[in-house]
Amino acid sequence: MLLKRLGLAVLFSLSMVGCTTAPNSLAVATTQKLVTYERNKSDLKAKAFTLASGDKMTYLENSNLAGEPLLLIHGFGGNKDSFTRIADKLDDYHLIIPDLLGFGDSSKPMAADYRSEAQAQRLHELLQAKGLASAIHVGGNSMGGSISVAYAALYPDSVESLWLLDSAGFWSAGLFEAYQDATPDDNPLVIDNTAQYFALFDLVMFDPPYIPKSVQAVFAQDNIANQELHKKILEQIVEDNVEERSKIIAKHSIPTLIVWGEKDNIIKPETAELMSELMPHAQVIMMPDVGHVPMIEAVEQTAEDYKKFREGVNK
Repeated sequence: MLLKRLGLAVLFSLSMVGCTTAPNSLAVATTQKLVTYERNKSDLKAKAFTLASGDKMTYLENSNLAGEPLLLIHGFGGNKDSFTRIADKLDDYHLIIPDLLGFGDSSKPMAADYRSEAQAQRLHELLQAKGLASAIHVGGNSMGGSISVAYAALYPDSVESLWLLDSAGFWSAGLFEAYQDATPDDNPLVIDNTAQYFALFDLVMFDPPYIPKSVQAVFAQDNIANQELHKKILEQIVEDNVEERSKIIAKHSIPTLIVWGEKDNIIKPETAELMSELMPHAQVIMMPDVGHVPMIEAVEQTAEDYKKFREGVNK
């Protein structure tokens, strides 16, 4: 354990040698080691699946194949490692954590449909291929939350529970004033340069974990390289309202946990109230001093709350 801590400390120190505004080879190598370290700590292995469309979907999976399967879906601009920090706290479950089409190491076709239902169908294809589609627990953050809702509405008899963290897609609750007139060409969620990524990092999280700027700069490059695709995806997301689909979840009484950071600066915390009205059977947890990504900002509490919820589901 001491060696692991020392090794991590050295990696963080090395990362600070790199430029804090653009990645160099040392920063890239350090970041890759950090990502590998975090995945190994959480018993996650990277795998890939080819969809019927010919597109590649990459995903992380742990080795607990006997556990109940839990599909975790990242948000806009994120990737499969959005859930890596919390994964070792959820090792009672069989974790499947994909890169959605358009993000991470998955294919990024410009002409694809990126709305929640289309993404849900791709995830169902992956789960069918793995023999896990008949009884699945689903969790998602932000855009991943709206995809989770769409998945449950499409396959209600196959979804055992839902975990919705600061979910997108419930747009009747309204937007923050800063986003009301935003366009894909002028939106803080679409990254044009490394400085914008640094600003977004601070906007998304109220109390972010320490990540050196040189490592953040490496993370930023995927968003920068795919900004035109992200603009297109964002256009589809803001028009994709899942409120009607959530009524199917209520009709089938699918156990649902709604989690929201009270300091969320991306999607209004009041959205949780709307979701509760549409899904009155759902449990709601509001997290003080937490922003848009509870599974990164408040790992221990978020995992503990989820496991308590699952205990109730399994009774």
